Amino acid sequence: MVKSKLPMSEINKNQFNHFKIHSQYSICEGALKIDQLKDYCKERKIKSIGLSDTSNLCGALEFSESLSKVGTQPIIGTQIIFKYKDEFGLIPLIAKNKTGYKNLIELSSKSFLENQGLNDPHCNLDDLILHNSGLICLSGSLNGLIGKLFLKSKFDYIEEIYSLIKKAFTDNFYIEIQRHNDKNENIFENFNLNMSSKLDIPIIASHEVYYIDKSSHDAHDALLCIREKSYINEKNRTILSDHHYLKSSEEMNDVFVDLPEALENNYNLPFRCSYRPANSNPVLPNISSEEGINPEEKLIKDSEFGLFEKFINFFNIEEKLVSTNSKYKIYKSRLDHEIKIITEMKYASYFLIVSDYIKWAKKNNIPVGPGRGSGAGSLVAWCLSITDVDPIKFDLIFERFLNPDRISMPDFDIDFCEEKRDLVFKYLSEKYKNSVAHIITFGKLKARMVIRDVGRVLGLPYGFVDSICKMIPFDPSRPMTLIECINREPRLQKLINEDKRVKKLVDLSLKLEGLNRNVATHAAGVVIADKKLTETVPLYKDQSTNLLLPSTQFDMYSAENAGLIKFDFLGLKTLTVINKTQKLINDKKIEFNIENINYEDPKVFELLSSGKTVGLFQLESSGMRDALVQMKPNMLEDIIALVALYRPGPMSNIPIYNDCKHGKREPDYLHPKLKDILKPTYGVIIYQEQVMQIAQKLSGFTAGEADILRRAMGKKKRAELEKQKQRFIEGASNNGISKDIAASIFLKIEPFAEYGFNKSHAAAYAIIAYQTAYLKTHYPNEFFAASMSMELSNQNKLSEFYEDLKRLNISIIRPDINKCYSEFYSDEKNFYYALGAIKNVGYEAISNIVKEREKNGEFTSIKNFINRINPKDINKLQLEGLVKAGAFDSLNNNRQSFYNSIPNLILKSKNIFENKVNNQINLFLDNDEQSEDILLKVDDWTNQERLSKEFETLGFFISDHPLNQFKDIFKDYNIIDYLKFNSDENIKDANIASTVLKVQEKKTQKGNSYAIVKLSDLSGVFELFLFSDIFELNRNVLKEGNSFLITLNKNISTDDNKFKRINVKKIVSLSDAINKPINEVTFILDDLSKLDLFKKIKLKKGSSEVNINLKLKDKNMTFKLEEKRKIDRNLINTLKNMKISSLIK
Repeated sequence: MVKSKLPMSEINKNQFNHFKIHSQYSICEGALKIDQLKDYCKERKIKSIGLSDTSNLCGALEFSESLSKVGTQPIIGTQIIFKYKDEFGLIPLIAKNKTGYKNLIELSSKSFLENQGLNDPHCNLDDLILHNSGLICLSGSLNGLIGKLFLKSKFDYIEEIYSLIKKAFTDNFYIEIQRHNDKNENIFENFNLNMSSKLDIPIIASHEVYYIDKSSHDAHDALLCIREKSYINEKNRTILSDHHYLKSSEEMNDVFVDLPEALENNYNLPFRCSYRPANSNPVLPNISSEEGINPEEKLIKDSEFGLFEKFINFFNIEEKLVSTNSKYKIYKSRLDHEIKIITEMKYASYFLIVSDYIKWAKKNNIPVGPGRGSGAGSLVAWCLSITDVDPIKFDLIFERFLNPDRISMPDFDIDFCEEKRDLVFKYLSEKYKNSVAHIITFGKLKARMVIRDVGRVLGLPYGFVDSICKMIPFDPSRPMTLIECINREPRLQKLINEDKRVKKLVDLSLKLEGLNRNVATHAAGVVIADKKLTETVPLYKDQSTNLLLPSTQFDMYSAENAGLIKFDFLGLKTLTVINKTQKLINDKKIEFNIENINYEDPKVFELLSSGKTVGLFQLESSGMRDALVQMKPNMLEDIIALVALYRPGPMSNIPIYNDCKHGKREPDYLHPKLKDILKPTYGVIIYQEQVMQIAQKLSGFTAGEADILRRAMGKKKRAELEKQKQRFIEGASNNGISKDIAASIFLKIEPFAEYGFNKSHAAAYAIIAYQTAYLKTHYPNEFFAASMSMELSNQNKLSEFYEDLKRLNISIIRPDINKCYSEFYSDEKNFYYALGAIKNVGYEAISNIVKEREKNGEFTSIKNFINRINPKDINKLQLEGLVKAGAFDSLNNNRQSFYNSIPNLILKSKNIFENKVNNQINLFLDNDEQSEDILLKVDDWTNQERLSKEFETLGFFISDHPLNQFKDIFKDYNIIDYLKFNSDENIKDANIASTVLKVQEKKTQKGNSYAIVKLSDLSGVFELFLFSDIFELNRNVLKEGNSFLITLNKNISTDDNKFKRINVKKIVSLSDAINKPINEVTFILDDLSKLDLFKKIKLKKGSSEVNINLKLKDKNMTFKLEEKRKIDRNLINTLKNMKISSLIK
């Protein structure tokens, strides 16, 4: 080893370079966020710092951009697993220059793409030697390849590797010296110092950094346990010292003061690195054309041809008359205008790429949505078959999508049928080969997840941790941090203060919250590059998945910042439902095509106006149903408006829209010139496009300027808004409108613009909504079968469909192993419940059982079933689910007998199958007279138990309703159906009986708990809102499947809109009510003969006061028994059968 002569004064003035930073992209290893690091470097004026994430470059661009902005030089590196002979381990690499960075990308991508999934992502050492240009190679830590070989005493391997790397990398190879006080580190250092001297390889001081400050050590230790699925109190796991924090330069200089050469090489490292990845402008692929024309020319040619075809097929104009048609001239003018903007902005290739894969999808019978987002506002998109929405018909504005005055990438969000979307990805992979990929995503340790993970590694009981997690609200639309949850939940605060275990759990969780937990793929996002992707970004592939395409290692933001163009391939389940429904209709020899339906069908609007919209896209929430009933839509524009209005903010305009629509009030058009713009929406500004049109009409704005005004209003930037306001008033003044009126109009439209909706998006989704309504109206059986088959695992949704089926009087066949199928099915008479929708019943396994039944006939007995089924298609959970749902009732009605016999049946099934395989005689024959001896002799479950088991496996009640067992007391408590209470305006207070299906707990802005409870009674399914006081009082008893007596109060507003609010006043368990002691009862006798009957019943002494009301023709007398008697429900029911009624107080 060559000794350095670096003086102490030189050491002290130099800054130690931390080039082994492990950010949160080192999954469950690094606990350091890049934003934290940026702030640290800015505050301490750090000159340079280096990234060295494990097995990826996911954070490279974000790290580079963030650190360079605060004046710190970013050094880009990673550590990749390499294979040498039969050994695997990490070797750290650093990019010196652009070539080195490209080689980093190449090696990192290769480790994922060329790995068969049997081992961790890795490359061979030969790959490192081959791609060494522009790279600095390091020996790594004790946890790397060299460290592992050292601990295995494979010193000859180490010398071979060092020699190979030194020969290839020459002076770009360093042996790392690290001093963290970790186990075996000292002897590893001595070995490396000897190897440095022996092989003449320079040494460099380095430090593995996993977190910012020392106080995070315990949290990082827990993170390592999360990664390794181990526990804190385990000894046989990775345990690091508490020195892996971001030490100061002074601390590091003191640590290595005896190795000046190692320090000098550390100081000089940044001077050897001259490249960092930087953000890039979007780079569009240049689409080569078979016709030999450029993208702009092809766009013009395809768009004009598409418009010509639309007029022939869509508007039914004769081919020879198209070019002279007045309407065609309007469309052609708009088309030319759009093409001019697209070509000037150089986005022709983008439109052609999207058009290409959508046309391919449609040609191959893959359902594609009509459009989504502002893209539906483009006529070019309509002509190229990208969208199915005519933008001129619906008054959609192109500049809302692509504005030359506000440069941004076009972004078509395209919906595809979920089941066939992979076929489009396959097409892309074949067409663009190594230039197309998905985008990576990162699952994070959010509030609930971090509590669960940390609770597990601390060894806390699962139930205990689960109870804490349930105190943390789960609302993806409004996620809260852990500290916000604690501040809003008194129960959690109390636990933290009283239980040291919970305090430690929360302290550690707060430090780990927000870190990356796992890696996944953004299945809807795809990037297409103008060249091989690995020339621009590193790639990732999870070999355990069946995805056709790799993913970028950069997330969506970094991928776009790297210049890649994102294309959205969104999976929309509704398109699959529509496609399935159409197929079921066609299977019945009925010619039907959803594209040819009538969008002005009165029966469809009748259905919509009734509010019976379960299963309809965008229209099935309870609030939306109420809105439809009030609106009574009679045209597609109404649905478009409702889709746009039904959101917080604009929702308050729904009553105004309805009143104007039904002539109850006059529309306010703000100004006579705006009548044409606002008339379709009855004077209510609903759409962003209307705001833009108002600016154009009143103030002479161009479409591009109007889009900027709309955006300024939406963003609420006061300076920009004031500037736009002056421009608006000045333009209006030039059009002869006074400045005061113009200012007044501006103030009126401003709040509308703030939450105005994109009409392009609303129109496209309203079309899909109408299509589902059309199918439900005219083909309900097929629609329900398709819809429910798409929700096999969503029992809450299935219960809603089930209630709707009952409402429509569709005959439902309950789960039956001899009649039903794996999916929902309907014939001309019956609707068959899906066996695949039963909890724990595997779809593939039950499909095989159904195939056996269809091939060889119905199962005649339990023995016959066991004889014929392959044991791989039945397991304990699956059979239990089928039994609890009553699927075997036709073979044996004693469910408990079958349920308890399941282990024996599975064992017998395996024996039979093995005998068949071995060609042995089957002694377990069907014709055995004692065919049911295989079942245990036990009594069946009670009716209540059967219903409870049904609820467990189906999520609702199908054979009976649990309320039926309480019907005897309905009259006693004046219980009525919820439907009657809700619909009768004269009933203000009432008692209802209902069973809980689902409890959804939420938090108010102030942190108070409330709940939305889904309930079922004998009239149907409904939801009630429980305020905090009632919810907290009943939280512990409001469990799914429990039945309650609920006291309700109804308030109806006095205005024309009749706003109705239902309040829950009291909740009482029905079980308590029926078993409650009867304090006082009055028996009503209308005949003296009944008095004689009453005397014959010997009433025992008890605690109930007894009154006898004798109602004769001429007399009405009431007697009170002197002594209290024992009165219970059984006695009252006995007397009721004797025509003696009673009144309980």
